[in-house]
Amino acid sequence: MPLTFLAADHDSAGHAPEEALPHAEQDQWRRPYRPGPWRVAAAAVMLLIAAYMLISAMIIIMAGSPAGAGATLGAAVAAIVFALRLLRMGIWVSARGLRRVGLLRTRTLRWREITRVSTVQQPVKWLGTPRSVQGQALRIERRRGEPLRTLLTDHNADFLARPEAFDRAADVLEAWAAEHC
Repeated sequence: MPLTFLAADHDSAGHAPEEALPHAEQDQWRRPYRPGPWRVAAAAVMLLIAAYMLISAMIIIMAGSPAGAGATLGAAVAAIVFALRLLRMGIWVSARGLRRVGLLRTRTLRWREITRVSTVQQPVKWLGTPRSVQGQALRIERRRGEPLRTLLTDHNADFLARPEAFDRAADVLEAWAAEHC
């Protein structure tokens, strides 16, 4: 018995539409790759810790200590914000430019400020630690000033043990730069 599913590229009878699906708007900020398993695992652990802290805050408030419950609730909210920011970190692109979302701040460069985006072989940090290994990095050169700090590497939390995902993301970012620079 075949199971039919409604999807964007099929109608209720399971047939593909005759016309092509519309493309997403290029004015929207989008990440050209999926977050890696290391980043998702770290965020999941942080959300699990936040859940335990929320339960602890509930127990503390029932015990009659509002100050302790408030502090625990505040720590849980901070852990949730940290996990969400961790998932949002990365490189985002749109027709307006390239955006690097970090843990604490976001930096946006217009396409006219960028000279070239290229993949280079160089020593890169392993999962952001001080340990360096030989790998690939995405280098962004600006029109004025020195090149930006390395944005993507094949050994960061999004691409460790997924070299084909790094290659696809680098190709997409280089294509965006070639189209808009």
